[in-house]
Amino acid sequence: MALFLTLPLMAILMSCASTTTYIVAPEKGDCYGVAPRKCLLVKKNKTDTEWLNFYSPIEGFDFVPGYEYVIKVKEHKVIDVPADASSVHYVLHKVVSKTPVANP
Repeated sequence: MALFLTLPLMAILMSCASTTTYIVAPEKGDCYGVAPRKCLLVKKNKTDTEWLNFYSPIEGFDFVPGYEYVIKVKEHKVIDVPADASSVHYVLHKVVSKTPVANP
């Protein structure tokens, strides 16, 4: 019985995903959450002048330093998340480009 209720709910949640394109910098940057760590640096447009810290993992994305990426990411809303967790689950949809950068 629970399976019949869970599957339609998952289908509804998955259909609510949106897709966003990110440009990923060739190096990670310093960021601070619970403890200092390295985060992806992203921007949404080539014309943006500032890289922003991206604190959440992107499922399926394997970052390699020295490359600038353009990626499409599906963003799924998550319900009932802990206070220190993201309310969005990010999943790689497609790597649009992976360009080597000589001196990042």
